[in-house]
Amino acid sequence: MSRPCPCTSKLTFDKCCEPFLMGKGIPESAEKLMRSRFTAYALNRVDYLVDTTASEKRGELDVEDLSRYCRAVTCISLKILSRQAGGPQDDAGVVIFHASLQINGKRMLHRERSTFRREDGRWFYVDGETN
Repeated sequence: MSRPCPCTSKLTFDKCCEPFLMGKGIPESAEKLMRSRFTAYALNRVDYLVDTTASEKRGELDVEDLSRYCRAVTCISLKILSRQAGGPQDDAGVVIFHASLQINGKRMLHRERSTFRREDGRWFYVDGETN
């Protein structure tokens, strides 16, 4: 049996985010992409974070800084507060969430309103407004 998924969905990792991170499936909703990206942060899967960012935003990413951040942060839990659209039939969606994190020994609550867009059947993270 697989371990619990880092996205705190109450599913096991192999039944939740692992197939997405391994390239064996694609999230069918904005929320599932959000959860898989949280898991990617938890597991330092920078490649997945880059690949699931909207193409026009990828150039803004500093892969080394992103990797340093992933190594420095401990992702404790994720709570989805609300979602707007973002389903299999939608082309856009919004997910509002709280992420409980620990950075340099200090716990913090990261709140974000993330926007997502679907292109050619795949969801991408566009941007987010934090705290």
